[in-house]
Amino acid sequence: MLERIAKRHDVAWVLTRPDRPAGRGRRQRAPAAKVAAERLELEVRQPERPTLDDIADVETIVLVAYGVLIPDDLLAGALWLNVHPSLLPRWRGAAPVERALLEGDGETGVSIIKLVKELDAGPVAAQRAFRIGEEDDAGAIYERSAELAAALLDEVLPDPTFREQEGEPTYAHKLEASDRQLDLADPEDALRRIRALSPHIGARAELNGRPVTIWRARLEDGKLVPLEVQPDGRRRMTYEEFRRGLR
Repeated sequence: MLERIAKRHDVAWVLTRPDRPAGRGRRQRAPAAKVAAERLELEVRQPERPTLDDIADVETIVLVAYGVLIPDDLLAGALWLNVHPSLLPRWRGAAPVERALLEGDGETGVSIIKLVKELDAGPVAAQRAFRIGEEDDAGAIYERSAELAAALLDEVLPDPTFREQEGEPTYAHKLEASDRQLDLADPEDALRRIRALSPHIGARAELNGRPVTIWRARLEDGKLVPLEVQPDGRRRMTYEEFRRGLR
């Protein structure tokens, strides 16, 4: 999103979270937004909690997956436009793309809303839907959402107007460990789960007595056929490579 917005608009600075320890070595790792901002030669601000002083020099802030609660005084200090990858009010919350795929939704989309105190409940400035393809995974949906969101922001940023959200809200609760576990006796649910968790999290199962992450699969004659798997402690590989390794 940052790369797309920077090509189209004058970005004053980038607000992102502080560097955090990550990985086995627990070394400090920069957020992806900071890495992209530095590549684009944009100023980066990383307060633990932003204050009015941090936003005093801008009128509009585009928020994408920031992950920090914005206090009321900051909401009043600028126009915060939140990019959300769902057709609000469906799938408010932390995992809208994954929940849409898990539920077998036929379409999703992008909503640009005004950020308010209540979770993803702000009025809508722009919204557009697209179809979820039979082979789309979460990665494909996020990529399409980012492209669409940049186009919607082109329409919204010059002079945003808002309408209230319509319909009954549903909530995309944060993913838990249990969401990763596949029931191979229910191949349709298992395939939806694999698509929802690929390529960033991964669904888990036991194949031939070995615990694996399944990244891609398909249905054949009502059965789940793995295509790409990753045994614990190993690289990703095709299912045929995995089977040859067993032999």
